[in-house]
Amino acid sequence: MISTAKASVLERFNAPLQLRDFSLPSRLESGAALVRTEMAGVCGTDVHLWKGELPITLPIILGHETVGRVEQLGEGLDRDWTGQPLLVGDRVTWTSATSCGQCYYCAEKNQPTRCPHRRAYGIGYRCDQAPHLLGGYAQFHYLQPRANIFKLADDLPTDSVIGAGCALNTAIHGLERTGIGWRDVVVVQGAGPVGIAALAVAKSAGAARVIVIGGPRHRLEMAKRFGADATIDLDELREPAARIEAARQLAGGYGADAVLECVGHPSAVVEGMEMCREGGKYLVLGHYCDAGPVPFNPHVITRKQLQVFGSWSSEPRHLKAALEFLGATRETFPFAAMVTHRFALEQANEALATTASWRSAKSVIVSAPSEAPGQPEHRH
Repeated sequence: MISTAKASVLERFNAPLQLRDFSLPSRLESGAALVRTEMAGVCGTDVHLWKGELPITLPIILGHETVGRVEQLGEGLDRDWTGQPLLVGDRVTWTSATSCGQCYYCAEKNQPTRCPHRRAYGIGYRCDQAPHLLGGYAQFHYLQPRANIFKLADDLPTDSVIGAGCALNTAIHGLERTGIGWRDVVVVQGAGPVGIAALAVAKSAGAARVIVIGGPRHRLEMAKRFGADATIDLDELREPAARIEAARQLAGGYGADAVLECVGHPSAVVEGMEMCREGGKYLVLGHYCDAGPVPFNPHVITRKQLQVFGSWSSEPRHLKAALEFLGATRETFPFAAMVTHRFALEQANEALATTASWRSAKSVIVSAPSEAPGQPEHRH
């Protein structure tokens, strides 16, 4: 019987992750679960965390987009979040965080993503304290009591779930808050996973035309596979003024009904507001981590009569919606194709570097607890 598990650990910011061994729990808490990791997504947020752009306590095991097989179930845990029976061997995923359900923001203001007690796997838990395995870059993952676990349908590929990652949940939450009207013209800033997910959600919400701004070229080609009506290549239009004018013209000359920021770079916010039509909407979706401030003129908001929205993470109901969406739209929105680069657990640093340099659509870490992982598959 396996008694230890390997994990790739972030011990210092801007430094290589280290492969470490941790003891598996001898017994589970009531309501907890132990999952054998199959695949973990490398999110852009992981890169920001690696760079120290969110105040977290180290050491941690990164990884908040994970699929695995149930290895053990604690007493009393026999159903997933939707009420389906949960058994050892089931393939599952889960929300990255759990809110308390009782605080001011959870119980009174219906803002559970702003719960002060909310903590996220792969972000908010030290790994030098038991139960250690609280992130996806590991051979096993411990799910604490009250985790929001979702059993996956047999016909829903793991590549689809991780290809969509937390980006799809995030986009569903953000666009729910913003609202996309039927036949709206939408500009998406960013062609990474969040931008691709926002594109898919906007199209399914009835947008008439979606324009995606980003790069490199392989990401814009992926955007076209997901139904982008037009793209703007950052390598071809390097000046903000040129991109603003191009976006306005592609949106019909007046600007977009809604602009969705999915980049995480502060300068994109200033640029994106100018792409909105008068009376349009602007959503800041890509700034989960703190990439710093940027000067901007609030007169733009007043003059254009903009509605400006912020959206932080997602709720369990958004993961439920995302999984249903993936199952229903597999041919239209090929999220499985987002997984272009596969790495072994020992190659977590290469996976992070590949994501940081935008060389992949989605990098993933594939873990094999009982044997040495095979060579990674790089698909461009």
